Amino acid sequence: MSLTVRIDPHVHSAASYDGNDPTELILEQAAEIGLDAVVVTDHDVLHESVRAAELAPMYGLVGIPGVEVSTADGHLLALGVEEMPPRRAPMGETAAWIRERGGVAIVPHPFQRSRHGVRRNRLESVDPDAIEVYNSWAFTGWKNRRARRYADAFGYPGVAGSDAHKVGYVGRAYTEIEIDDVTRADLTADVVLEAIRDGATRVEGRRTPIPTSARHYAGAGVRKSGFYAKYGAYRSGALAKYGAYRSGSIAKTGLLEAARTLYRISPLSR
Repeated sequence: MSLTVRIDPHVHSAASYDGNDPTELILEQAAEIGLDAVVVTDHDVLHESVRAAELAPMYGLVGIPGVEVSTADGHLLALGVEEMPPRRAPMGETAAWIRERGGVAIVPHPFQRSRHGVRRNRLESVDPDAIEVYNSWAFTGWKNRRARRYADAFGYPGVAGSDAHKVGYVGRAYTEIEIDDVTRADLTADVVLEAIRDGATRVEGRRTPIPTSARHYAGAGVRKSGFYAKYGAYRSGALAKYGAYRSGSIAKTGLLEAARTLYRISPLSR
C-alpha cells in the first residue's frame, strides 16, 4: 500500500523582496487545488515559512518550513530547517549544513544564471539531496531538460516546483511522492523529506490547457479578493478597538488584545 503526496516545494510569500501575497492566502490556494503540502521558500528569510508550517495543519496541509538561501555559487533550497543557513558560503558547505540539521538540500533552476542558478562546474562539487528538474518559470524547456539530464546522469532525485511569486501560480508545477506503508493520518514533514531523499518522486509540470488555467487563476483571484476583504474588515475592527481603549471605554485587557492585533497586521510582524 502506498500513499501519493503532492507537494509544491518552491513558493514565495510577501516576505520575499519579490513576493506578493500573504502566507494565509498561499496555504488556502494550496489546499483548494489539492496539494498536500506547500513550502514557503522566501529569499534569505525564514520567519514567514516557519509560521506557514505552523499554520498548515489548519488548512489540512503538512507543515514544512524552508528557505531559498543565497550561496556563493547560486541559490539553494533548504527544506525542513528552522534555522537560517549561512549566506554566501560555498553551496557544497551549505548543503552539508542543511543535511546535518535534518533538512533536504535541493538545487533550484540550475544553470539559469540570470536567476542565480548554479553553474555546471560548481554543481559537480555540491552533492545535493535533489535537483529541481522542472521550474515552471523557465522561459524555455531547454534548461529544465538540461537539469533533468544532469539529475539522471548523477542519480539525483528530481523535483518540480512552481517558484510562484503570486498566489495564482502556486501548484503550476509540483512534485508527486510515492510513500509506502504510511497513512495520511501518519503523514509528517519528516516522512515527506525522507521520501524525497530516497528518490520516490515524480515531476508534474506539463502545460495546462487554457480553459483549465483560466479556471485555476480565476479561482485564485476570487480567493485573493475574499482574503483582502476579510483582512480589511479585521484591520478596521482592530483599529476601532484600539481607538476605543484610548478613549477609556474598554478595559486594560482590551489594550493587550488590540496591541497584539495591531502587531499581527503591521509590517513589523512580517
